[in-house]
Amino acid sequence: MNNNMKNTFKKVKKNIVEYIITNRLFISYVILSLIATICVRKFTIGSAFKFKPLVTDLGFILLIGSLGYFIKPKNQFKYYFAWLIIFNLMCLISSIYYRFFTSFASIGELATMGQTETVKGSILDKLRLSYGIYIIIPIIFYLIHKKLLSSSYYYFIDKIEKSKKMFTSTLVISLVFISYTFGVATNADYSRITKQWNRIYIVERFGIIMYQANDFVQFLRPQLSSLFGQEKAIQEFNDYFDNKEQAKDNKYTGILKGKNIIFVHMESMQSFLMNLKFNGEEVTPNLNKLAKEGMHFTNFYPQVSTGTSSDTEFTLLTGLMPASSGTVFVSYYDRNYFTIPKILANAGYNTFSMHGNLSSMWNRNKAHISLGYKDMYFNEVFDYTDEDVINLGINDKLFFKEAIPILENIEDNNQNYMGTIITLSNHSPFKLASMHSDIDLTSYYETTDNKGNTIAKSYDYLSSTPVGEYIKSANYADSALGDFLNYIKNSDHFNNTVFVFYGDHDAKLNRNEINYLYNLNPETGETYTEKDENYVNYDYYAHELNKKTPLIIWTKDKSLESIFKGNITYTMGMYNVAATILNMYGITNKYNVGEDIFTVKDNNIVVYPNGNFLTNKVYYNNSTNEYLSLKGDKITKEYIETISTEAENRLTVSNAIIVYDLLKNKKMNGE
Repeated sequence: MNNNMKNTFKKVKKNIVEYIITNRLFISYVILSLIATICVRKFTIGSAFKFKPLVTDLGFILLIGSLGYFIKPKNQFKYYFAWLIIFNLMCLISSIYYRFFTSFASIGELATMGQTETVKGSILDKLRLSYGIYIIIPIIFYLIHKKLLSSSYYYFIDKIEKSKKMFTSTLVISLVFISYTFGVATNADYSRITKQWNRIYIVERFGIIMYQANDFVQFLRPQLSSLFGQEKAIQEFNDYFDNKEQAKDNKYTGILKGKNIIFVHMESMQSFLMNLKFNGEEVTPNLNKLAKEGMHFTNFYPQVSTGTSSDTEFTLLTGLMPASSGTVFVSYYDRNYFTIPKILANAGYNTFSMHGNLSSMWNRNKAHISLGYKDMYFNEVFDYTDEDVINLGINDKLFFKEAIPILENIEDNNQNYMGTIITLSNHSPFKLASMHSDIDLTSYYETTDNKGNTIAKSYDYLSSTPVGEYIKSANYADSALGDFLNYIKNSDHFNNTVFVFYGDHDAKLNRNEINYLYNLNPETGETYTEKDENYVNYDYYAHELNKKTPLIIWTKDKSLESIFKGNITYTMGMYNVAATILNMYGITNKYNVGEDIFTVKDNNIVVYPNGNFLTNKVYYNNSTNEYLSLKGDKITKEYIETISTEAENRLTVSNAIIVYDLLKNKKMNGE
């Protein structure tokens, strides 16, 4: 028995050694590819060695690699090297992309690569030295190839390799791995793969290669809609809107009839800035004053995906969610949508948009037309020099100054108008705008020396950090906003106009970067730990809830000033804006998934593109199936399941409208 075991062991050992010797190139390809997929999880979601995604990635690496056995050994290097570059490029893009959007890149979003010319500073700001591994890996593989080439390896393999046998055995092993990962998958796993909107979960559960393969299928869906679920999408669309409760009138119904409206899109402006003071100076004094003068929605949350600012524009104007794959402005701008500009244009309003950037940024020169804007004012209509540029275009102070005569001219030549003004300076990288702020972020403190003397000390730890640069950048943007408000107040125009100011999305700073603000030890520059009495628990939920932005309705119209006043505390999402504003015009758009906030009030649900949701009671993390009770109340399983179902329905129906152009033959209210 012992001799048999020894012989068996020797035979296995011999086969392993023989396999390694005769498959050195293939094994190198597998190991290096797997390292790349491990690194991308390490750099993003943190689960580098989680078993299931590791097995799935390995299965796909082996599956792709098995096809290399049909190629002659001397040409196998080119095949494996090409795939290694693809894997590493995919992982590099995903790593950078995740730092921007806390999500993973989509095939459909490669169409937005044209945007990188104007945001290259932001991209460079997100690069990390550790990402060099994705360049080193192909180099290592090339050096291995050169070493094998200098030996007789390829000549030797060409003589002995049994291609069909190696292909079959490798394929079988790869299918075993892939079958395992799908065999243990739950119904919820399959649902998330099909819908694709929870990208982080898919990578965490199935690995980066499966995510990209699945995303490619999702990208093809609109091109092959007749083959991929259009009939089901139509049925879900009809079921949802046929059963949706009809909008009800409330005390704000019709109050804006005959009034002009201008939306002011405040780039990357988060609400927590409004609560910050440094050395007695407010970070956003003008925004704070605006909130006191107008109607301030204190729990307002953007619902952006990878389209960031463009997602906000779309969601605000339509009451729909961003697309689950790609961005609406680039991939789906040519669909029919029912928007605030279109609906008000039908009522005789002139519509316009205004932005100090290139018209091609986010494809706005096409998307804005599709959304219903008649006139568009981009950087080419403004008088400025290169010295007037901050980040992506004309600085906010000059932009607002030159916008005023244009706005007054619009009012002089139109009975009614609706428009959107998009600011720009407070865009990442924040370092550029921060240099135009003079707010003092210095920490002043006192210490006692060894003789008992009190010594006054000071040090500015914040200004050079990401969160410090953001604070100073926002302070500059607030100053420009203050100039604009003064222009408006002193103008003899805009007496029949309502302004809606909103932050488009959060600053895209990660939790550690903002944690530095809340846990900065002013004496050392280090952060407090849990053992310190001044420690602030800035966990995942605190970070997510901190992403709310200002929403303020303000006017100098004497008939409305007293109405648009005070704080509104209802939990509200960007997709609630369209229904809320249209109701104020006495108009209802049936085909949106966001509802009038003054009708739903505390029963509102804010759904995020990744499947998370927020109510006045709970923040739910769809990836982990965990939640935070916001009021300390006991949250039942039935409550979570009910809200989860509604959230999924809204995501599904909204995406179907976008992908399958389901409003193409529908009529807007009043048509």
